[in-house]
Amino acid sequence: MKRRNFLGQIGALGLTASTISILQACGNNQNTEETATSTPIFNEFGLQLWTIKEDLALDSLATLKAVADAGFNYVESFGGDKGIFWGYEAKEFGKILTDLGLKIKASHCSPEYTTDISTEEEFKKLAADAASIGLKYLINPFPGELKTKDEWMKVAEGLNRQGEICKANGIRTAYHNHHIEFLPCESGELPENILIENTDPSLVDFEMDMYWVIKAGQDPVEWLKKHNSRFKLCHVKDLLPNAKLEEIENNETPEGDFWPLGGSCNLGQGQIDFKKLLPLAKENGMEYFIAEQERFDTMPPIQAIVEDAKYMKSFTV
Repeated sequence: MKRRNFLGQIGALGLTASTISILQACGNNQNTEETATSTPIFNEFGLQLWTIKEDLALDSLATLKAVADAGFNYVESFGGDKGIFWGYEAKEFGKILTDLGLKIKASHCSPEYTTDISTEEEFKKLAADAASIGLKYLINPFPGELKTKDEWMKVAEGLNRQGEICKANGIRTAYHNHHIEFLPCESGELPENILIENTDPSLVDFEMDMYWVIKAGQDPVEWLKKHNSRFKLCHVKDLLPNAKLEEIENNETPEGDFWPLGGSCNLGQGQIDFKKLLPLAKENGMEYFIAEQERFDTMPPIQAIVEDAKYMKSFTV
């Protein structure tokens, strides 16, 4: 998708003035001192380990130490080849984190736990293991390229089922968006609305990936206000400036037709004005603020997380 098409999509979807402001106000590469707020937005913040997945695969212990040294308070894991505990038993992984001064608050896990009931016993064990080390959320990160309302209704049904299992273990389940949830299905409805309206709020929460909401031409503030307190976690992920987006979209090839071109960048160096957005998120029930970055043009991931942590710290003072 070319830049002109992306910007045209934003206009066509009728974003509010608040979202346009959130995008435009951040075009001047604000530094961390400029983003500091007089009132703390959160007391602690986390890192989605997907940001440093290659480093973790090479040396998980050294990489987790680097996360702690950067200043993150907790991590959000994901279900890679070694599982959400990175090849360790749950208690062993929990001790590693504790010894480093880290906690684990959440993890993405296999979407099959939501859609394939034959995995229920496996999910029950995962929920028990997760709860045993203080993890609060098991999250569906992406259900696939679904097309119909019936498919999305099955996801909602599965999330409710997962929610019951998690509740029995003293934790919760949640759903993480990309852009597909904001593309109308054949019924004309947005999948994100289908999921929110057909899941039990006592069982299922949502994780807002702020980058993807904006990349899809949606207003994160409106979603936060409309569904107050359903979004409990967020990915704080910045969107590259337009000049860089144009370069990418003119010179790079998409990963298939499904994923739009674009990219995230070091926090505070892109288009999203988190100084405006994060306080509004907290006012509307957000509890967990998790940094994530997926593209690294100026420095390697292990260095980028240091800069991202500095940016996140500016919201704690």
